[in-house]
Amino acid sequence: MNARAARRASSKHANASRHAHSHPPSREELQRQLEQQQREIERLQKQVAERDQRIADAEKQIADLERQLAARQKNSTNSSKPPSSDGLAGSSRQRGRRKKSKRKPGGQKGHPGHHRPLAPPEQVQEVRPVLPVECKHCGQSLPQQFDQIQTVGEAQRHQVTELPPIQSYVIEYQCPKVVCPACGEGTRAPLPEEAQGDFGPQLMALIAYLTIYCRMPRRVVEAFLEHVLGIAMSLGSTQKCWEQASAAVAQPCQELEQQLKNEPVLNSDETGWRNNGEKRYLWALVASTFVFYTVAKTRSSAVLMHLLGAVFAGILCSDRFSAYFKYHKGLSQLCWAHLKRNILGIQDFAKTTDAERFCRDALALYARLFRLWRKFQGSLIDRDQLIARSIPLQKRWFALAEQYLDSDDKEVRNLATSLFQHCGRLFTFIEHPGVEPTNNCVEQALRIAVQLRKLIFGNRSAQGEVATARLLTVTQTCRMQGRNALDYLTEAIVRYRRHQPVPSLLPQRR
Repeated sequence: MNARAARRASSKHANASRHAHSHPPSREELQRQLEQQQREIERLQKQVAERDQRIADAEKQIADLERQLAARQKNSTNSSKPPSSDGLAGSSRQRGRRKKSKRKPGGQKGHPGHHRPLAPPEQVQEVRPVLPVECKHCGQSLPQQFDQIQTVGEAQRHQVTELPPIQSYVIEYQCPKVVCPACGEGTRAPLPEEAQGDFGPQLMALIAYLTIYCRMPRRVVEAFLEHVLGIAMSLGSTQKCWEQASAAVAQPCQELEQQLKNEPVLNSDETGWRNNGEKRYLWALVASTFVFYTVAKTRSSAVLMHLLGAVFAGILCSDRFSAYFKYHKGLSQLCWAHLKRNILGIQDFAKTTDAERFCRDALALYARLFRLWRKFQGSLIDRDQLIARSIPLQKRWFALAEQYLDSDDKEVRNLATSLFQHCGRLFTFIEHPGVEPTNNCVEQALRIAVQLRKLIFGNRSAQGEVATARLLTVTQTCRMQGRNALDYLTEAIVRYRRHQPVPSLLPQRR
């Protein structure tokens, strides 16, 4: 019975299997299965594409954040940012020694001492003898009158430099009406021309000097005049004195502006400025014997065209700002200090092999070039030797730039392209006397203006812009020429009031 049931079950299973094999899935069923699988593949592909897009967006965001972080970490040593920007916005540049010295501060053992020299007798206004009260050997009282004592040897001299009592010096001009003995009519003399107004030329020159040269805010100048000199003066009066000092030096400043286009070498740079909150640019141009400043509304080449003419025949030294390339097609010198800072900026934040190798090779060539330049400056080689020994270095600079023109690193590619296009402008200083390899002289001239900008926040009128540029021009030119700026301003105001020519700031030709 059990065997029969087993055979029946086996027969049913075989029949079912034969039935199944005899009815395969239809074409419609297979098509539905294929379409379902295709939809599933498309869904998975869409998910993968979305994930790839999210990853790409995240990588782009990370790269942007890294660039922003790198930009905030840059300072004046590894970028073209000015030193005035070093502060809370980025890492301050490292100052002093990188490693702490083990020496104690101050003069070291064996170092020769330096003392203030004694002024010659003709410059001494007062001599005060100091006499001992008693003999240090026996205790005998000694005379206290200089004509009653007997001395031996030379007197020990000690000088103290002091200021006399500081106070204002008020001059009153009285103009009586004098009766003529012939006709009996009275005549009153006019005031001297230099006595016009309430304040004298030297006081007006001091106000301009303190404001521009010493970079003191107007209210600080006002407080100094009142508390130190005893001169009560309103803020408006200090402004008028400042403006009259500007008017007094208009002629010599105009002479300097006209001389710019005739200079054989000029260094130029610009920085931001403000006029009543509006954006301006303060330009500085440094010649061999003077500095010229001007405030302009733009940073474009139109300013250079206005100051130097349509074509400048001399050598223009600058950074790699596009306005200089657009204006000047002749001989020029690009600043090596800017270039080095750009290379250091790429090196400090380099993440590619190209960046590391490019910066390593560029800094090595830079060091070799400037070792050669220092030998020339130290008179160890002459100009012909400098030129001959620099030619291989110039070729290697050009080859290095050409090598990285197609670099995958964007910053390396951009800098290499700039070097390749303007390589010849980097070596003008090698062949032409009077040309420096850096733009440091004009950057130092602008540093004074930047410090002033941080204190007075720019100007509030076009007249103030002109006055700032003129007084900066005069004070910094006097400093370059070794003149006393305060004396020059005083003389300029006196002559201006007398309607006489103001002394020129151009060097006198012999």
